[in-house]
Amino acid sequence: MLFDLRGRGRRRSIQAIYLSLALLMGGGLVLFGIGSNTGEGGILDAVVGDGSNASSATETIDKRIQAQVAKTRTAPREPGAWAELARLRFQRAGIDGLAADDVTYTETGKQRLNLAAQAWERHLALEPKQPNVRVAQIMVQAYGSSGLNELPKAVQALQIVTAAEKPPRWQLFAQLAQLAYQARDTRTGDLAADRAVDLTDDSQKKTLRTELKRIKTEATTPANPATTTATG
Repeated sequence: MLFDLRGRGRRRSIQAIYLSLALLMGGGLVLFGIGSNTGEGGILDAVVGDGSNASSATETIDKRIQAQVAKTRTAPREPGAWAELARLRFQRAGIDGLAADDVTYTETGKQRLNLAAQAWERHLALEPKQPNVRVAQIMVQAYGSSGLNELPKAVQALQIVTAAEKPPRWQLFAQLAQLAYQARDTRTGDLAADRAVDLTDDSQKKTLRTELKRIKTEATTPANPATTTATG
């Protein structure tokens, strides 16, 4: 058995560690409270409110996107206009672009996520003093493995979030470490892991460090060719 769970306080600490890590393994939906069916800020609720159907949601969001595109044309140097367009396009992708599991995106959904990414990258290219943190949160999901699978850009978006959060949370840095390791960015992953450990209670540091090392090993160890060799 890896951990001694006999002490009540220690058991609670370890359970908290594994619960939080289980949440971050599931992606940004739980930590950020975003997505199609989870928490405040759900895609349909954000567009049209409770009780509305997908058809009216589509019509509403399409009108908002058209209006926002017009704003970016009249004020192309306004970072906020591009951030809002990215947010709306991300919401649009979630209305009819999610697969049956409500997590991964269909090809149509990915096309819409690409449009969101284009707007977001225009936002960043304008070098705003403070990139839009709310939109950075959802772009972590857009660039994630269930979406566009552009993990280095997901790391960049999550770094914007961690830099802005006051006070910082160890869970968010643990998620950044995991994402960076998956993107093969071990330097960022190691820095985020160190920060996550620093932010935890002393009783949790060893457990968290061990778990993050395991995540790093799994993410950065190449697959064994022998397990993928085709049989004749």
